[in-house]
Amino acid sequence: MRLSPGAASDVDLDRLDLFDLDLYSSGDPHAIWEVMRAQAPLHHQVLADGRAFWSVTRYDDVRAVLGDHRRFTSERGTVVTHLGEDDLTAGKLMTSTDPPRHTQVRRAIGTRLTARAVASRQNQIRQAIVRFLEPLLDGGTDDLAERALRLPMVVAGPLLGIPERDWDELVQLTAMVTAPSDPHFQCGGRAATLAIAHHEIVTYVTDWVRRRRSSGERDGSLLDHLMSVRAGDAPLTDEEIAYDGYSLLLGANVTTPHTISGTVLALVELPEQFDKAQADPTLVPSLVEEGLRWTSAACNFMRYAACDTEIGGGTVRRGDAVVAWIASANRDESRFADPHEFDLTRDANRHVAFGVGPHYCIGAPLARLTAQIFFDELLDRCASIELGGAPEHLRSYFIAGMTHLPVVARKRRSS
Repeated sequence: MRLSPGAASDVDLDRLDLFDLDLYSSGDPHAIWEVMRAQAPLHHQVLADGRAFWSVTRYDDVRAVLGDHRRFTSERGTVVTHLGEDDLTAGKLMTSTDPPRHTQVRRAIGTRLTARAVASRQNQIRQAIVRFLEPLLDGGTDDLAERALRLPMVVAGPLLGIPERDWDELVQLTAMVTAPSDPHFQCGGRAATLAIAHHEIVTYVTDWVRRRRSSGERDGSLLDHLMSVRAGDAPLTDEEIAYDGYSLLLGANVTTPHTISGTVLALVELPEQFDKAQADPTLVPSLVEEGLRWTSAACNFMRYAACDTEIGGGTVRRGDAVVAWIASANRDESRFADPHEFDLTRDANRHVAFGVGPHYCIGAPLARLTAQIFFDELLDRCASIELGGAPEHLRSYFIAGMTHLPVVARKRRSS
């Protein structure tokens, strides 16, 4: 999708289709969300097949929906690709479970993903990123978006305990889950793509657990740790371990590549921002936060109203689906000065790119560290970077990103 909006004067909210995939692959949803924030902060849409959902687009309303599990439950599904289909993994998959069970499982897993815990892996992550950057800096045209898909597995694969021989397959499968309508990842139709990817990932984790139980081996990895996690008085079942392993793989793979490539595109389009960051390495953490806000790779999340609720100037009835548009909240004029400007020196950047509330991204510390090291090394090693072709945007209304970003980068002599 376009990250800098155009004119929005011709938006017809009565005919608006937020499930139009062309809007995200070649259109301009930010211009539409701007009108929605001003004129219809609570918007209702009925799809041609009868499924319906509400949208909230303002910052405070998005925080309210994602932050209050008592009014907005996760246990009927959290992603718009499953709208109208009750989540069969509810109560088993961590992301489809409400507190208190969600909190019990999250707390046990989260001990391995705190900022302090992932900081201990900083040297390994830096070495992996330096190797990742080497082909990019040879002066030729390189497709950063395509290669960046593998970056999270380069970082998180060893942490999860997944051997390198399996990384590419799992990257492809997780992309199929989050963008089942994109021709780069589609395998048959949309429904078939989702079913194949879901089955293959769950089967992979199930087989991984079965082999470990059979051999008695333990390597201290995160998937290994799942086998000792308890929720309440009982250990996780193998089915629950498989689902939570599935969730961890998705969380690791699907947003960081698009945050990286979208931030690089902003630096290419705004060379003064590139120069500013290169001149002052202390700005890299701020650059990463602005990149997270700007790209909002997890474009939205869905909840279902657990009771009749007033929000956005209207009423959502119990059982209704509500989509909280994170990408819109992160451009809300009431919260961000000049929200459509990419500004790596932005102060008080309280974006919601990682969500909010009980389901705040458990991997946020690792994602931040990965992005900070990536831009540390890129800015230190790269003299210039420019487009080597037209970007191609992901065909997905759930994940905002690119499938192709051809760039030409030149190495600094000092590096």
